[in-house]
Amino acid sequence: MAEESFAINGGKKLTGEISVSGAKNAAFPVIISTLLTEEDCIIDNVPVIEDVCRLLEIFKSMNAKVEWVGKKKIKINTKNINPSKIDSKLVLRFRGSVLLYGALLARFGKANLPQPGGCIIGARPIDTHLDAFSQMGVKIKKTKKGFLLIAPEKLKDNMVIMDELSVTATANVMLFSGLLNEEVTMKVADGDYQNQELSKVLKKMGVKILGAGHHTIKIKGTKKLKGFHHFLMYDPIEAGTFIIMALATKSEILVRNIEYPFLEFVLKKLEDCGAKFEIIKKKNKNLVDVRVLVSKDIKIRKMQSLPYPGFPSDLLSVLGVLATQTKGVTLIHDPLYEGRLKYMEGLTKMGADVFFSDPHRATINGITRLYGADLGSFDLRGGAALIIAGLIAKGQTIIRNIYQVDRGYEKLEERLQDLGADIKRIKN
Repeated sequence: MAEESFAINGGKKLTGEISVSGAKNAAFPVIISTLLTEEDCIIDNVPVIEDVCRLLEIFKSMNAKVEWVGKKKIKINTKNINPSKIDSKLVLRFRGSVLLYGALLARFGKANLPQPGGCIIGARPIDTHLDAFSQMGVKIKKTKKGFLLIAPEKLKDNMVIMDELSVTATANVMLFSGLLNEEVTMKVADGDYQNQELSKVLKKMGVKILGAGHHTIKIKGTKKLKGFHHFLMYDPIEAGTFIIMALATKSEILVRNIEYPFLEFVLKKLEDCGAKFEIIKKKNKNLVDVRVLVSKDIKIRKMQSLPYPGFPSDLLSVLGVLATQTKGVTLIHDPLYEGRLKYMEGLTKMGADVFFSDPHRATINGITRLYGADLGSFDLRGGAALIIAGLIAKGQTIIRNIYQVDRGYEKLEERLQDLGADIKRIKN
């Protein structure tokens, strides 16, 4: 298969409206929760993206029945799955597969998997996951390629104190606890949108959960869980990407289907910096449309990523592009991932004035004119950031390795074309 790239001719004002797709990072735990039951599960509003397709291929490799029953709707039945047949090569390709540990451990009493792969944004060990499982009495054996986890006959401890606020480690403990007929209390739990969505699904399956969205969660599972029908929430990160894209290109765009509770802080911080929005309420009180207005006097002094409900790390990359088009010096700080700022090497190549303080911090001096360049795509969010930079830049920009972008954004170039962007998918 030939590698594909995006060719972008920048400098065009964008206009119109763009709708947000189903949430990529919430899709993983929801799909993986189907491993906890032998009954049919139906998930609607599923984003048709590379990572979701790879996860479904992993399910099929284990003999799960996966059927698309609508454009974005899937029916999954895992009654006859065989984990020993899992396609290990696919597991290695993306980070979301780490959630298979908790679900397979709950269903079969053991999980034997390689170390999952994913974006190149820094060291991402699964120590927090293993530490949480070991507190519950799970035996952990290092293998050549990954880990073998064996569930205890009786829990060692019903209290789990997480090493850090980890989204996926929290989800893993929730999945493992789903089939335990005991109450588990998790402290220092992550409360972001993915885990709130997983909580909704587990409740539909018969699990009792208190405190989802907070840092202490109580989970009371049961030995037999039901199937479910669930409409997946819309993607807050994709929504934030489109909002910041509109601000960076100085375009008026209507962004539809925004999960307001998960972007409330982001919108507030952007407004504090001088961004202008019109928020349009919908019948569903959690959903809004946001009209992004042309905002000419934005100044960002400092932005640091924080765990929910703070500024998401996944939006810090696109914010760095916006900073090149705003007045003064902006400090960008991501304390979690030492590789998150790597995309800024591409911005520098385009003419941005960037100074790297260390692997976690950089300052950007704006306003700078960006020029088209031939660039790689280092990770999913960095790829999205460079696409926005290409939309701003004078001349043509080539973004290579766009598989990384396809992992998280569905038909992105087609949706941007509908806004008037000059962007094409080309084969190298």
